[in-house]
Amino acid sequence: MIRTTRVTTALALAGAAAVLLAACSTSGSTSPSSSASAAKKDPASSCKAPSSPGTDALKIGTILPLTGSLAYLNPPAESGVGLAVEDINSAGGVLDKDVAISPQTDSGDSTDMTVSSSAATKLVNAKVPVAIGAESSSVTLNVIDQLTSNCIVEISPANTASDLSGYSSYYYRTAPPDSVQGSALGQLVTGDGNAKVAFLVFNDTYGTGLRNSVQAAVEASGGQVVYGGKGKGQEFPPGQTTFSSEVTAALATKPDAIVVLAFDETKSIIPELKSQNADMAKIYMSDGNTADYSKDFDPGTLEGAQGTIPGASPKDDLKQRLAEFYKKSSGKELADYSYAAESYDATTLAALAAVKGKGTDSGTIQANMDKVSGVDGGTECATFKDCKTLLDGGKDIHYTGPSGIGPFDANNDPSTAYIGIYKFDGDNKPVYQSAIQGAVKK
Repeated sequence: MIRTTRVTTALALAGAAAVLLAACSTSGSTSPSSSASAAKKDPASSCKAPSSPGTDALKIGTILPLTGSLAYLNPPAESGVGLAVEDINSAGGVLDKDVAISPQTDSGDSTDMTVSSSAATKLVNAKVPVAIGAESSSVTLNVIDQLTSNCIVEISPANTASDLSGYSSYYYRTAPPDSVQGSALGQLVTGDGNAKVAFLVFNDTYGTGLRNSVQAAVEASGGQVVYGGKGKGQEFPPGQTTFSSEVTAALATKPDAIVVLAFDETKSIIPELKSQNADMAKIYMSDGNTADYSKDFDPGTLEGAQGTIPGASPKDDLKQRLAEFYKKSSGKELADYSYAAESYDATTLAALAAVKGKGTDSGTIQANMDKVSGVDGGTECATFKDCKTLLDGGKDIHYTGPSGIGPFDANNDPSTAYIGIYKFDGDNKPVYQSAIQGAVKK
């Protein structure tokens, strides 16, 4: 892997933006305190831990994209959850019982919300205490009321929309909000010397929310948004397949760089940019589309383009274990590791919360999620086995899993998180360059 000092230095200039690019930690609680939560009643307000914790075998449901434009994110998420459960059970399980993954439901994507609504109903009917997912922020906004009002602890390994910060006391995420990635991406763009920036962004909670954060960082660095900015009404609808007019309009503003914020639509946007002679080295993307396009585009199409993905790139030993797990469970090769570490940590944190509270019911797990994340300090431990040993001995813990996130803050967001910087090679695959740690602005 290549580490680019220039990128890291540029990103470190983001002090005036919405992220502090430095290692730090902050204390917090499970009580949401954001303006969003203040304006809306917590859907889980009637939920609480029982006087006598439940001791049934822990059952974890998933709501992950088996179909739709985000289906490429299912294999790494599925592998992260599955490998975590395998490690938990090999260490004795939770309350001496094996953890099970059931049911595994399809979240789909934001183009057909009936898929995720049906999945949420299945999870509620199954009475799972914990649900891992969804990957899409828009999908989560569609199901979060249904899940958390039924006292299901929802933990997303990939949601980044700022609207979800503090939304419910029963909602957590192991990926940072858009303010962190947006600031990093904006600083990357301007740090490369780009003063005029155009956006090609879809009209989706994830897309517009991240665009707003990137735009704020660009303008804070003295840059100018010339197309697709907030309030200009130039977004396109999710699922659109032709982009000739949007690309023509964006290029007409003579931008130094173009930021593409989309999902599967990217497979149509990039060829259009190429056909209109856009400089592909001046294309920037984010976690929604920084993916392997080796089978979609001609070699060299995306070479030099850059993108960001929240989370540290999994270490080689974890990648090997994830790949082996996926091969064993599906018979296929694991080609992408996006949010695999965050999925692993989401599952492990839920299990540790049950161990600490000595109960597998949702109320007990919710009451202990922040505690095992290290909000009160505690002894650092990096595996379920080591953390369980400490908890069994009456010790407080600070779980430090492979995603590298800090303790949950008052909005149930990770207080610190890594943002990975990637550059596309000649095979149209994103290659990890470096990672920076950012803190959510208080």
